[in-house]
Amino acid sequence: MLEYSEPVARLIDEFKRLPGIGQKSAQRLAFHVLRLPEERVEDFVEALRQVKEKIVFCSSCNNLTDVDPCQYCSSPSRDRSMICVVEEPYNLVAIEKTRSYKGLYHILHGSLSPIRGIGPDELMLSNLFPRLSTDEEDGEEVKEIIIATNPTTEGEATANYIARLVKPLGIRVTRIAMGMPVGSDLEFVDEVTMDKALSNRHEI
Repeated sequence: MLEYSEPVARLIDEFKRLPGIGQKSAQRLAFHVLRLPEERVEDFVEALRQVKEKIVFCSSCNNLTDVDPCQYCSSPSRDRSMICVVEEPYNLVAIEKTRSYKGLYHILHGSLSPIRGIGPDELMLSNLFPRLSTDEEDGEEVKEIIIATNPTTEGEATANYIARLVKPLGIRVTRIAMGMPVGSDLEFVDEVTMDKALSNRHEI
């Protein structure tokens, strides 16, 4: 087996630590970095440093931001009567792309998974409940919690757990609809997706 010099081997090992990166991808990335001009490598290193130094969690919604509170929590144009709960910051980005949701967010940074040792205490959930009081959301009452966790076993468990905690407070709890993706064919849809599509049908 070909052995790389220690600096190259270490770089490959560091790339392998990234999610979804295996040995071959790590090797390609490492050799790409080796071919880059030195100033490009410095830019890359500086970008990594800036992210670690300047990005923090929003104290209200847990979004990744360089200002606290984040742009969504501080925006006067957002509907403060709705909070959409998502698993990760990139889920927020997906919802924002629709340009149809104008409420606030709460980011959990994970989902319940006993197999992976992730329980309620590991989720960034505790700061959601102070937001549900009138005083916290600039005097406007939170009327609805929209749970937009992923349609997985972990996501469903997380949604049910949050619903059990929030419903006794008298706040409406909704779950995003799931089912047939737009543009797909019925013959390729699995039974769970089809069941969800039938359950979430609406009148036309």
